[in-house]
Amino acid sequence: MVEVNRPLLPGCVPSCPACRHRSFSADQSEAVKLRWVHHQLSPWRSRIRPIRGPAPERRHGYRDRLSLTAKWTSNGWHFGVMRRDQLIPIPECPVHSIRSRRVLQVLAAALPSADRFPMAYYIQSGAQATLVLKTSTKPHLSWLTETTRQGLASADLGGLWLNLHPSAGLRLFAKRGWQLIWGMPESRSALGFLHGPEAFQQVLAELHGLSLDEAEAFLNPGPGEAVLDLYCGHGATLARWLGRGATTLGIELGGEAVRYARLNAPGAQILQGSCATRLPQLRAWVSQHARPIAYINPPRTGIEPPVLDWTMREARPSKIAYLSCSMKTLARDLTALSDAGYRVESVQPYDFFPQTDHVEALCLLSAGDDR
Repeated sequence: MVEVNRPLLPGCVPSCPACRHRSFSADQSEAVKLRWVHHQLSPWRSRIRPIRGPAPERRHGYRDRLSLTAKWTSNGWHFGVMRRDQLIPIPECPVHSIRSRRVLQVLAAALPSADRFPMAYYIQSGAQATLVLKTSTKPHLSWLTETTRQGLASADLGGLWLNLHPSAGLRLFAKRGWQLIWGMPESRSALGFLHGPEAFQQVLAELHGLSLDEAEAFLNPGPGEAVLDLYCGHGATLARWLGRGATTLGIELGGEAVRYARLNAPGAQILQGSCATRLPQLRAWVSQHARPIAYINPPRTGIEPPVLDWTMREARPSKIAYLSCSMKTLARDLTALSDAGYRVESVQPYDFFPQTDHVEALCLLSAGDDR
């Protein structure tokens, strides 16, 4: 990888480890990501398309979903990323959205010291933000003055939460630690769907929308058809299948995501739990419908092995659209699906996270049989 000698943008901290491609042009960054996709998915190299990225003006200032460590020093609160045991503050990160930067400015100026406010993390999902505190006792909120409230509103924040979590660490949130302290408990994403403070959502909505358009065009669901939506999130894809007149079943682990999926996709059948634990219900549902088609968007660990086995040997969807955030687990799952007779029609990589080394891909598969 050949570096481009170009100056860092204002606000970019040289020691920050997050944006590994910031010294590269857009073309060079995308070329590196595409080489990685080709390397990991080499058996299907001929079906890999050129990478699709955002418009040049959207390569910065796009990140509206944050997970930052918070540290108190004699100079006040700092928000940033950890490198080994050191916090690297990034208050004006040029990749963060304007909203994110403004909210952090308001909070840094308003929050009390750590002895009165034991904050560990700042988490943001779109217009919903959460302060994770290492305590089970709600602190005084005298800092939340009218000036602070106006500052949050002018920054276009929708809701501010506390999550009281004495053992916050690998697990960011305590299940019962939620308290809304300002604003509204839910917001709408850039694609128009309701979500709460725990929502996972792609930060480049227009690019994510293109990937959903491609998946929908390939699956082409219609009235009388059944769509399996595994790891369905807060219902953005379920709403698409319903809009085409299809019957759909979604599975999602997170309680908040399930709650909002039911609001965003009324009429869809949605079950909470891991896909593996819901296999009995999946079997029953498939037995009552014609051969399904499937949209699958798993976490980095890929499709759960029992679910993958059931999908390709029992349910056997005629078509699968698989959006993956890990080329390694995608390669593993595609190998199994190919061995079971599925044909990889195309692989479309997406640069959902410019400046970073992260790449995602939408893989479209056909069953290769006509039963």
